[in-house]
Amino acid sequence: MPFEIRQLRYVIAAADHGSFYRAARALDVDQSTLSRTVLKLERSLGSELFIRTRAGVRLTKIGQQILRSARPMVANADRILATTRAGGKGRAGGFTVGFNSSVSAGNLRATLVSALHENPDVEIEGVEADRSVLFAGLDSGEIDITIIMGEVDRDDFRHASFWSEHVFVAMSNYHALSERDVVNWVELRDQRFALPTADPGPEIRDMLIGRLWRSGAQPDIQLHPVSRETILSILGETGMLSVACEGATGALYPDVVYRPVHGEQGPALIAYSGYWRKDNANPALKRFLAFVRKRYALSFEIGTQANENILSSGEAP
Repeated sequence: MPFEIRQLRYVIAAADHGSFYRAARALDVDQSTLSRTVLKLERSLGSELFIRTRAGVRLTKIGQQILRSARPMVANADRILATTRAGGKGRAGGFTVGFNSSVSAGNLRATLVSALHENPDVEIEGVEADRSVLFAGLDSGEIDITIIMGEVDRDDFRHASFWSEHVFVAMSNYHALSERDVVNWVELRDQRFALPTADPGPEIRDMLIGRLWRSGAQPDIQLHPVSRETILSILGETGMLSVACEGATGALYPDVVYRPVHGEQGPALIAYSGYWRKDNANPALKRFLAFVRKRYALSFEIGTQANENILSSGEAP
């Protein structure tokens, strides 16, 4: 059944805003135009997509199914349009990267900065959110690649281990352990930890439990519904510790210091992985993946063999 991207865009806006009126205002169109366009789509499909009430609109079951398909279609259409416009202006387009950890320092920041320096015509947009939101963005096509701490079992995406970062413990500069250049896991057994409930707090909590239980300790870990920045900013007053990866150590807070954590085998490390859709044909994303692969001497597959050959030859895919 033929339809227009504009119709799908109106459906998405109405679903997100729960109202034709608010959706029309957000899209800067007349409400009557939006309503008629949605109604025309419903008639062509032979099914109602919305339940209409005085309070607003909500999706029917069929509407929910349509919405799941509409989001990636509209996102891909927007990407094609942006790439075409960028090409017409001599630019290389762009991509959106999602992440759930700080980029004040560390490999993620260094990689993005270096990628921009190597490809100054590429625009990189960042989205920081919990991994559930990031993977939903991948599903919908609104995010091109997600780079997260650790790994998740998502075989519906291409994925690869990108790099590892050092683990640091953050504490007041009055804390006894602050006098150490390096802190060992065994020295953290009796400490109290504060972490955010948002990512990557739960991931760090699980790592702490796994590391400290090996030495027979039951760590005192508290998760708080505040940002990691808030937790780090008050450590100097609480006597508690927090754990952060290298990417967070570029941000400085009053009376707070960072110390690298070591184990029996040397520096404590945590891996970072990248996830992207198998059908994502965004040329800027493929360039970025090729850049990461070369920078870290990796061997993961980017896309089809044809795309691999194109990237190897240096031609635009």
